[in-house]
Amino acid sequence: MTQHSAPHAPHTSHAPHALHQPHTPREPHSHDQTEILDLDAEVLAEHIASLTAWLPVAADPRHIVDLGSGTGAGTLALLRRFPGAEVTAVDASPVHLDRLRAKAEAAGVAGRVRTVEADLDVAWPELGAPQLVWASASMHHMADPDRTLRQVHGTLAPGGLFAVVELAGFPRFLPEDAPADAPGLEERCHTALDRHHAEQLPHRGADWGPKLTAAGFTVEEERTLVVDLGPTPGDTVGRYALSSLTRMRGGLVGTLAPADLAALDRLLDTDGPHSVLRRTDLTVRTERTVWAARRP
Repeated sequence: MTQHSAPHAPHTSHAPHALHQPHTPREPHSHDQTEILDLDAEVLAEHIASLTAWLPVAADPRHIVDLGSGTGAGTLALLRRFPGAEVTAVDASPVHLDRLRAKAEAAGVAGRVRTVEADLDVAWPELGAPQLVWASASMHHMADPDRTLRQVHGTLAPGGLFAVVELAGFPRFLPEDAPADAPGLEERCHTALDRHHAEQLPHRGADWGPKLTAAGFTVEEERTLVVDLGPTPGDTVGRYALSSLTRMRGGLVGTLAPADLAALDRLLDTDGPHSVLRRTDLTVRTERTVWAARRP
């Protein structure tokens, strides 16, 4: 994994409808995301840990809020990073929160986690006055993100930190010349999905820096982390690729050329000879940008 610092770098709108996103508080079928969120957390555990380690906290927070917590990748990483803290995990999906509680129990930290089921576009729950708020891949799902930013500003304790993480889309997994019957297929899928989602998620890939400033925050740091994992043993990356490509396919019908859609289906056919699960050349390539903004 490589890491680059890119203050004020431009961002393009190509984040997925639900990648880690882990954190998709408005996703109507969020229970379908449980597997991909868990796989994302497993494959990118080191990457998520590097994000939490980078946070420029003035002092270790005692109370943290995870907005759009999903199945708990951020929550558990934050609990490991700050062993004296408690985390309030907020998500609209009861399935995600059930999974998060099970993970916290297995990790022996259930007593440090409080879960809140809430649709943040409908009503803002009582969250106390945390010293740190974490929002990974959730802000671009808000119907009115500027309003949400103001709500976070009013919730944070004075001097508290707000960390916003934005994704660069679904990871890339295949070599550029793959598959043999449709070279470059994955990139064409991403291009078609970007067009499909342009109207659905207008804040995907947003540069959150100016929006945070407009909401009253002081943006202290911004960093873009680049993930480039080579082929790894085991089947986890294969299952991660299968889950991601399957989710992508749902938005490609009618936007991807029929021949490419057929080639994608061959990759997704777990019983077929071209299944992505049979490939030994899969990698994981993606980016995430994080803004650290302080409430004065």
